[in-house]
Amino acid sequence: MKPGGGGGSAALLLLLLGCCCCSSPGRRVCQGMSNQLNLLGTRENHYDSMVRMFSNCSVVLENLEVTYSLEHHDLGFLQTIQEVGGYVLIAMNEAATVPLVNLRLIRGQSLYEGRYSLLVMSNYNRNVSSATLNYTSGLRQLQLSSLTEILKGGVKVTHNPLLCNVDSVQWRDLVDGDSSPSMLLKLDAVAQDFTKLQCAEQCSRRCRGPKPIDCCNEHCAAGCTGPRATDCLACRDFSDDGTCKDTCPPLKLYDPKTHQVVNNPNAKFTFGATCVKACPHNYVVTDGSCVRTCGTGMYEVEEQGVQRCRTCDGVCPKACNGVGVGSLINTIAVNASNVESFRNCTKINGNIILIETDPHYKIPPMDPEKLEYFRTVKEITGFLLIQSWPKNLTSLSVFENLEIIRGRTTHHSLAVVRVPHLLWLGFRSLKEVSAGKVVLKDNLQLCFTRRDKWTHLFRSRDQDQNRTCDQQCTEVGCWGPGPSMCVSCRHFDRRGRCVQLCNLLQGEPREVEVNSSCVRCHSECLLRSRTPTCFGPGPDQCSQCAHFKDGPHCVPRCPHGVQGGGDTLIWKYADGTGQCQPCHQNCTSCWVYILFNTCRAATHSSLAVAVVGGLLVAVIMSLVVFVLLRRRRILRKRTLRRLLQEREVGEKTVTAGTDRQLEHQETDSLNFVLQLVEPLTPSGQAPNQALLRILKETEFKKVRVLGSGAFGTVFKGLWIPEGENVKIPVAIKVLREATSPKEAYVMASVDHPHVCRLLGICLTSSVQLVTQLMPYGCLLDYVRLHRDHVGAQWLLNWCVQIAKGMNYLEERHLVHRDLAARNVLLKNPNHVKITDFGLAKLLTANEKEYHADGGKVPIKWMALESILQWTYTHQSDVWSYGVTVWELMTFGSKPYDGIPASEIALVLERGERLPQPPVCTIDVYMIMVKCWMIDPSSRPRFRELMVEFSRMASDPSRYLVVQVNLAAALVERPQNTLGTMFYVVGNVDDVLPQRSEKVLQVLPRFLQNVPVIQYVKSGTFCLQHSEGVVDGTHSRMFFYETFSQCSVITKEQRSQKKILEMFSERYQGVR
Repeated sequence: MKPGGGGGSAALLLLLLGCCCCSSPGRRVCQGMSNQLNLLGTRENHYDSMVRMFSNCSVVLENLEVTYSLEHHDLGFLQTIQEVGGYVLIAMNEAATVPLVNLRLIRGQSLYEGRYSLLVMSNYNRNVSSATLNYTSGLRQLQLSSLTEILKGGVKVTHNPLLCNVDSVQWRDLVDGDSSPSMLLKLDAVAQDFTKLQCAEQCSRRCRGPKPIDCCNEHCAAGCTGPRATDCLACRDFSDDGTCKDTCPPLKLYDPKTHQVVNNPNAKFTFGATCVKACPHNYVVTDGSCVRTCGTGMYEVEEQGVQRCRTCDGVCPKACNGVGVGSLINTIAVNASNVESFRNCTKINGNIILIETDPHYKIPPMDPEKLEYFRTVKEITGFLLIQSWPKNLTSLSVFENLEIIRGRTTHHSLAVVRVPHLLWLGFRSLKEVSAGKVVLKDNLQLCFTRRDKWTHLFRSRDQDQNRTCDQQCTEVGCWGPGPSMCVSCRHFDRRGRCVQLCNLLQGEPREVEVNSSCVRCHSECLLRSRTPTCFGPGPDQCSQCAHFKDGPHCVPRCPHGVQGGGDTLIWKYADGTGQCQPCHQNCTSCWVYILFNTCRAATHSSLAVAVVGGLLVAVIMSLVVFVLLRRRRILRKRTLRRLLQEREVGEKTVTAGTDRQLEHQETDSLNFVLQLVEPLTPSGQAPNQALLRILKETEFKKVRVLGSGAFGTVFKGLWIPEGENVKIPVAIKVLREATSPKEAYVMASVDHPHVCRLLGICLTSSVQLVTQLMPYGCLLDYVRLHRDHVGAQWLLNWCVQIAKGMNYLEERHLVHRDLAARNVLLKNPNHVKITDFGLAKLLTANEKEYHADGGKVPIKWMALESILQWTYTHQSDVWSYGVTVWELMTFGSKPYDGIPASEIALVLERGERLPQPPVCTIDVYMIMVKCWMIDPSSRPRFRELMVEFSRMASDPSRYLVVQVNLAAALVERPQNTLGTMFYVVGNVDDVLPQRSEKVLQVLPRFLQNVPVIQYVKSGTFCLQHSEGVVDGTHSRMFFYETFSQCSVITKEQRSQKKILEMFSERYQGVR
């Protein structure tokens, strides 16, 4: 392979190793890092290394280094870390938050700069081009809320200009005073739980409270939940299956019976701060501990698959300390100042790092000839990292005797990065890479680095996942696992999936081979066994047709009335062989029997007779229907005219009495004044001329219960005026026995399009009020059920109509006291009415407010003065109006949800109000806030609210941001077929039920007993015959709730096509 060839350029070999060294139930142990402030590669690569190292990690054996993160990096993988064996370094980050929320203990077994266990420094980024050097990003929150102990070392926090809220931490409670920690603090800190400063004198170290019984066990660190050694949050020395101890169970025990030292069956090894049954395979066992390297005078030997330290017999092979171990513990890399220490070494306890010279320490460049010192090295216990190499050396042959790389210190065992002049490696003696991954990256001329030659070197299964391409893929390779990820197929391609054979003779669906692809046969081809079903994908390429054959094509049926050339229709029939044959030219249609075919003759005379007769029948039926409709219309008009005349007679009677009184007043004024004893005190209020109709209980019939409350039960019913042949849908409210009929007086006194009025009253043992029936129910349920269909214009129109209705009540001196979305009913989606006057109070002309005497009240809709002083005015209704608007804008959310009613007054006095709904702009929300002012006089009047919302309703998209999913309802014109009127509606959810007492007035001239679509709350709908009236002029459809013989259709069938097909099947003549 030539240098720079396809295999040599940018050769990259990534063989992953999980960074888990040892794990106990529920605790995953990670090795940690010792890179300090070194950036190896790009910042993105550095971040990926941190994610691989610390993801799902609970215990870090060595150091936790969080460095060089960018502002968009997610550091959430640090949330699982609970314990760190070395130091914690947080430096050079631009991320706003370091979420070490579960970190409880920092042991400080290795210290940064020999002094610090926790170091937070230089976490910011600033705009160097600005004259003021503005800080654009950096650390803002240091989330160490669970940190309760640092066993050794001090704390240094400096140069974090954006870090805030960290000025109250008692660091003396965290650090161990016996270790004389160094403290350098320029910071603020988060809230903290004290576990040492407030302990009783009897406690040796930590406690969970101020009493002596709250002392933690002496082996505990970072606090506890009880007095036992098993109740520790973390262990000071070692953890043995959840129990804190000062030492792990020893390997040997003295047997007093035999007076000898015997093996301990429960022996464990110390691994970090944990007792384990066996050491990790890439660690060395010595004196009951898991260590990286053997001590002085000892050498490493493998016994029964376990690396152990044994005492040297004579002179030991020379083992030298590498970078990060012994005298080189604080050294960054091999350089001219320390390369002499590697002369004649056969084993390196630590790492070999070769990077560019750092001019900051004024270290001269290393003599390339001194790299020959590494020719005697046979084993490296850490890792080998090469980022800099002399340009006159084109290979790494100085390591030709290297046999083993243990990889005990990090997740990299071998890394050769950015050496563009390197031609080959030269590791001819390398036999094993115990742990870690091998990275060869950005070496432009490196060759001889095939991936497969590394697999036999790996000892851990995690290093080589052996994930290869599927066997159906060619040698070109694949993009992922499985036969659907192949770059190209070895045999055949079946719609993106590589297969060995196509379904030519068996299997479903049958297929045919086309350009190395398995193509499905046409659905009209007959499945055949042992012979191919088709020889192509088209209907004209079938071996045999499944149904019929029209020319060369297989078809499901022969043509019947298909449009041909010009205005001719094509009719065919199937003969005995299934071949489609044309009908005789004199036939309009034909069909086939077993032995003969029959055609229907095209006799023009019979056709003419049929047409004329049909037209005549249609005209007669139309006339009959017209007469019946007109008769019904006249009957309804007379009934309604008589009802209106009765009301006008009552009004005229009152007016006539007033006129006669004025005539006598002029003639008798003098005598009247003389005889007057008490002075007049006129109120100036107009007389209440409302007409109250007294109904018999036999005139109406209850159908079903619509709802019930504290003041009574509401039924749906039919009002049948005595002597009339009409049925008017109404709502019947039966008041409870203890309830006075004052609501009837209030409701009979109102007459406004947006206020529900009273039609009549029945004075039975329980007073019954008969009112208009609102088919859509209350506005609260409607916006909850149709929140995806309600747009900005509807919301603002409802607000305008409610304001108009409340302004009318204010002009009539009527305080509602219970305004809420549940008490606003819908006549139709464009028309709302205010109802439920159970709490309403009529003020006299001189009254400005009303004082109630307790009872059931809607606390969360009431103004503050109404809650505290039981005072109700028109301005307290304005407060309730603001809450009602908030309910609409949040599509039926509960106000102050989660807050008890007893605490509402305290919440309002603190200044808290309902939050701004997501759909509202600041203009709409500020109107709500004005309605909730403490001072009633500061709240707007209803006439002002009416004007404001009318202005907003003219431009709804400017004031509300609502995402609506409304499909336009398709409404076809009515078609008269055999005297029956049909209406076809597209999307039923967009044409909702509508009923009104004015239906009989507006729509008297159309048919009854017509098929309609009924709306059901569960999302299904059906067709049926029911009494209804259709307004053909406005193309609307009215619905009645008669549940019988429904053909249920699921939501998935709501398309126009499905509805039209269903209409056509059930009612012939409808399209």
